[in-house]
Amino acid sequence: MNEADIERLLAKFDQSSLQELKIDGDGVNVYFSKQSTPAPQVDADNETSSEAMAQTGSQTAAPYQLKAPMVGLVYMAPSPDKPAYKEIGDHVKKGETICAIEAMKLINEVKSPVSGIIKKRLFSDGEMVEYEQPLFEIEED
Repeated sequence: MNEADIERLLAKFDQSSLQELKIDGDGVNVYFSKQSTPAPQVDADNETSSEAMAQTGSQTAAPYQLKAPMVGLVYMAPSPDKPAYKEIGDHVKKGETICAIEAMKLINEVKSPVSGIIKKRLFSDGEMVEYEQPLFEIEED
């Protein structure tokens, strides 16, 4: 990818509704962002929730949020005529496919990094999702 390609890509990104775009592969690493303020650090949120749980004496952990590993269209099933990978209330094992994201005409399976019960889906089937956008809430085993 040369400088002219990057400039064309940046121009298209500026005209799109996307907030972030990350491309990694074939020796190319490109990241664009329209966010003016940095995203809050996850570690700070975890410390705050840990303090709150310690103060209230509650042992209930917050559900794990599975986030989109890339920008693209997210799908619940491998094709329209096939059943969904997983539904709300289903148990998912670590490493099991939970949905798919189409990016640049390629279908990428999204695998669960944890085992547990799917409690909430945070997107609509076929919706455009952004990098690091929460997709599912999973109550870990």
